[in-house]
Amino acid sequence: MIAALTAAQAMVAATARLRAAGVDDPARDARVLLAHAARIEASRVTLIAPEELSPEIAERYDHLISLRAIRVPVSHLLGEREFYGRRFRVSRDVLDPRPETETLVEAALSEPFDHVLDLGTGSGCILITLLAERTSASGIGADLSESACLQASANAVQHQVQDRVEILRSDWFENIEGFFDLIVANPPYISLEEMQDLSPEVREHEPRMALTDEGDGLGAYRHIAASAPDFLMPGGRILVEIGPTQGKAVAALFQAAGLVDAGVIPDLDGRDRVVVARMP
Repeated sequence: MIAALTAAQAMVAATARLRAAGVDDPARDARVLLAHAARIEASRVTLIAPEELSPEIAERYDHLISLRAIRVPVSHLLGEREFYGRRFRVSRDVLDPRPETETLVEAALSEPFDHVLDLGTGSGCILITLLAERTSASGIGADLSESACLQASANAVQHQVQDRVEILRSDWFENIEGFFDLIVANPPYISLEEMQDLSPEVREHEPRMALTDEGDGLGAYRHIAASAPDFLMPGGRILVEIGPTQGKAVAALFQAAGLVDAGVIPDLDGRDRVVVARMP
């Protein structure tokens, strides 16, 4: 147990534990988790570095480091993750928001929209961000997981868009009614054989149904492409996040379904990240 140590000594010991456990950036995680244990902003950790930790903080810190050492994601330990400049509550019931998904948000915001459908909404980070940025719009978030629906609803309240959003438990389009000028989705796109290559943080602590279709990684896109034309307004857009090798295949699915102007948008690292198409 980390006890009778200064904050600086505790961070050094914690960093060593996390490095031995194979954590990618152990010093950063040790610092962030100390701030969380001490209930201060991460930027203030250096200010308390010479101070001896109280027994209560030391115990909390030791517990957090022990969980991180078995590869529980930092976001789950903090209970939140930043996305597009906002903090979203997260847990093991939803996919952790990732920076590359902001590529989809940027593309969605590049044109006007009034009514948006977010399929597989998870934490609600995509839908809620779009509504927070476009204050005249409304939307529906759908997810098969009841726990995810509750998480998304809580995030909608936190970001004060609850009056413009409806969260529904739905297997893709199953319980959806109406028409939309924008449909977005970050579906499970990791193939079954790729699952073994994921980090323990993702493979063991994020919801499997949000990661893989247990097949070739294209199952969700086939379903979405087949049904999307029944829910898109004329001229309406659909944008989906993809794995970096799936652009051509997903664009072909949308074209085969009668959608037009299919294209692939790269993320900031230059990897294919979003497929966009339009209803004629």
